[in-house]
Amino acid sequence: MKKMMKLLAIALLIVSLPYVYVSAEEPVPVTRVGGLKGPTGMALAHMMTENDGSYQFTLAGAPTEITDLIIKGDVDIAAVPINLGSVLYNKTKGGVKALSLITRGMLYVLEKGDSIQTVADLEGKNVIAAGQGSTPEYVTNFILEANNVKANVEFKSEHAEVTTLAISGLADIILVPEPHVTTVLTKDPSFRIALDVTKEFAAAAQLKGYENAQLSMSVVIVRTEFMEKNPEAVQKFLADLEGSIAYTVENVEAAAQEIAAHGIIPAAAVAQKALPNCQLVFIPGADMQSQASALYEILHGANPASVGGKVPDEGFYVK
Repeated sequence: MKKMMKLLAIALLIVSLPYVYVSAEEPVPVTRVGGLKGPTGMALAHMMTENDGSYQFTLAGAPTEITDLIIKGDVDIAAVPINLGSVLYNKTKGGVKALSLITRGMLYVLEKGDSIQTVADLEGKNVIAAGQGSTPEYVTNFILEANNVKANVEFKSEHAEVTTLAISGLADIILVPEPHVTTVLTKDPSFRIALDVTKEFAAAAQLKGYENAQLSMSVVIVRTEFMEKNPEAVQKFLADLEGSIAYTVENVEAAAQEIAAHGIIPAAAVAQKALPNCQLVFIPGADMQSQASALYEILHGANPASVGGKVPDEGFYVK
């Protein structure tokens, strides 16, 4: 009799097990996150430090590496240059969507001297820059045109080359992003930040009738398939990203240590000085759309290929 009761109890347990698993919530999957070394990756640094196992991070040295990972489905969410977000949206026919802007512009005009106070002061000047055929060129041309200013912008192959020329005394006016700005100012204190390109872009956009245009350099995108299957994971990521950015902005010294520890920028001292100029932000939803769509229109006007052939439509933005 006792043996029969034990067998009956086991049978009841076995029968009940499927109902336990059916009623339980499915675990949130590990989210595979891609980022770039440099300022675009700064927003992820604190998330990487505080990772509770929810995320698997991959840092790349070039945007092309991230592109391959996204197209192959090897990452679910990625922080990328803003124009690349549009290119991938068009290339994958809606296979990715934008979650949030995470940086404003980080481009600056540096001058050895004190002659440049406004964009008008660039008239007739020689400016050494990099980024021809990409956002730095198109943004610079837009600002100059809006202000009716003609300057000779000479493009080099890399920002590092521009930085070297400045430090070597071979260039007096340069256009570079962070952390190259910090490198030049540290190596040669006779240089100064003459113009904040982000502010000048916003002013130029107003002149040209783009009311909400803001210069942003980085956007976080998500694979559409992943978002549809794992909405809770995406919401968790956004909450963690917002917290990570807030921490980084408010705790510059500690955040710089994290940025260096994760290899996003090699030296903590450089990261600490560069962070304020990288203008980290968290702008999701409708605000993201109103600001980014105007920028995409401007980039498209300069070169349609820079945004993947066309300005992304409303379906690109997660609101």
